[in-house]
Amino acid sequence: MNTDANRAQALLKEHRDSIDRLDAILVYTLAERFKQTQAVGKLKAEHDLPPSDPSREARQIERLESLSKEADLDPEFAKKFLTFIISEVIRHHEKLQK
Repeated sequence: MNTDANRAQALLKEHRDSIDRLDAILVYTLAERFKQTQAVGKLKAEHDLPPSDPSREARQIERLESLSKEADLDPEFAKKFLTFIISEVIRHHEKLQK
């Protein structure tokens, strides 16, 4: 392999190692987030509060869209991602209500 190809392979490995670390951060961050939302769901169930809070959800989506623009992340992707997470949280909260 020539020097350029070796350098490209080394750079590729660095990028992939970084991606692997970031994936781990994402997984642990999501796990922690869901632990907190589970606690919220239990609290809501204990106090007969609704599993969904549409006004908070709308504020969160708006906030995430703004953050995504600052971070140079596609706001539509960020909105879809948070909408998915919120739907999972609500589903968990509804289960706790039963």
